[in-house]
Amino acid sequence: MCERKVRVRFAPSPTGPLHIGGVRTALYNYLFARQTGGDFLLRIEDTDSQRFVAGAEEYITESFRWLGITFDEGAGPGGPYGPYRQSERKPVYRQYAERLLEARLAYYAFDTPGELEARRNDTPNFQYDASTRLQMRNSLTLPPEETARLLASGAQYVVRIKIEPGETIRVHDLIRGEVTVNSSVLDDKVLFKAADQLPTYHLANIVDDYLMKITHVIRGEEWLPSAPLHVLLYRYLGWEEAMPQFAHLPLLLKPEGNGKLSKRDGDRLGFPVFPLEWKDPKTGERSPGYREEGYLPEAVNNFLALLGWNPGDGREMMSMDEMVKLFSLEHCNKSGARFDYEKAKWFNRQYLVRKDNRELALLFLPLLEERHIKAPLEYVEKVAGLVKERVTFVKELWEQSSFFFIPPAAYDEKTVKKRWKADSAACLAELARLFRAQAPFDAHSTEETVKAWIESKGYHPGNVMNALRLALAGESKGPHIFYITETIGKEETIKRIQQAIATLK
Repeated sequence: MCERKVRVRFAPSPTGPLHIGGVRTALYNYLFARQTGGDFLLRIEDTDSQRFVAGAEEYITESFRWLGITFDEGAGPGGPYGPYRQSERKPVYRQYAERLLEARLAYYAFDTPGELEARRNDTPNFQYDASTRLQMRNSLTLPPEETARLLASGAQYVVRIKIEPGETIRVHDLIRGEVTVNSSVLDDKVLFKAADQLPTYHLANIVDDYLMKITHVIRGEEWLPSAPLHVLLYRYLGWEEAMPQFAHLPLLLKPEGNGKLSKRDGDRLGFPVFPLEWKDPKTGERSPGYREEGYLPEAVNNFLALLGWNPGDGREMMSMDEMVKLFSLEHCNKSGARFDYEKAKWFNRQYLVRKDNRELALLFLPLLEERHIKAPLEYVEKVAGLVKERVTFVKELWEQSSFFFIPPAAYDEKTVKKRWKADSAACLAELARLFRAQAPFDAHSTEETVKAWIESKGYHPGNVMNALRLALAGESKGPHIFYITETIGKEETIKRIQQAIATLK
């Protein structure tokens, strides 16, 4: 028997913005699919009508477009196993709920929310299971004619799975090995709700994975408690041979303390937990995103990939192609991964520094346009190349390079006090005359001329260079001083020296 083609899926619920932990899950699915030559699907699990948020699905697809994580099938690209939104598949789920009912592997439950709440108040840790279901109002306890009457009258009900106690359920996990659970600890989960004629996650998830021929379910550790129930459902529906292999990824943990990473951690410590900025449609509250904060998508992908997986050889910097080649579920950790947001910044800086200067200039241009600054792309490219090693984000380029585009309107007081000496004006006036005669005016030639002049005059090199930098940049910052003079040119260099002399005396 030949092995099935690998098919994996990412199945978010459009109930709000996509959490960065969900992005990591999607990334691992993507890497696994690409490495094995398989298919990667996007399925929208929108069966929770009460929590549906308008715009959330569009947010999800835009996030993956920005990150460069592409889907072979699903909501958007389409495919032969659609529709890929669960709200569009209602008749399918009803069919399988009825199959379970006919096989007496599920039952109707007519308990009202008030009755359930009363039972929970009376019985601590109440669970609807084999030990309690015969005390409740369902088709197992009601006469058949009463069940039929309730159904005919339109009474509200749910369909619950019927789990028999005392059975050992085995879940074979590609990361955690064999996980065993006794069925007695499981409750009779709701599979289908008459109120909206929609299934719950448990039934819809299994039916769709089967019909879409999913071979591997790679998801977060938080779904591990659901795995035994899903194994049972595959068995109840007669699909055991088609059961996918499970792999439950380690949790993303708080940067400090215990527990799962949450939005509150990001708000408290000042880092995003969403890929893109999110505006809550109800409250109008805005939450920052990695894109808007200036992170590069390739840096985010590389950072997330190493939160729970490693290539086994200690390397950190990896392109998407390299990660595809190296990825393996065997190298995924079982324990949670601490979310180090400072490391995310480190990755961003590494990718920014390695970025082609022209590409970086194209990212910088919109920031210049916001300030009504027009400059040739070649000039912006050169400036970006000179200062990129001094920044972590593109937005910081302006702070480090503003003097390349506009002359200083003022001079930093602390720098003036420390660097502008009694003879600085006279020294720079002499230097301006030297620059006027200098040809060519490239960095190397100019530096050689100035060094010889300083030595012949017996001047202190530091005093001359510090005063010159102050005149050109307005403070003690910037790349090598002669890269600045070459870039802004001879006339602008002399003009700025003269301006500093006139202002600082």
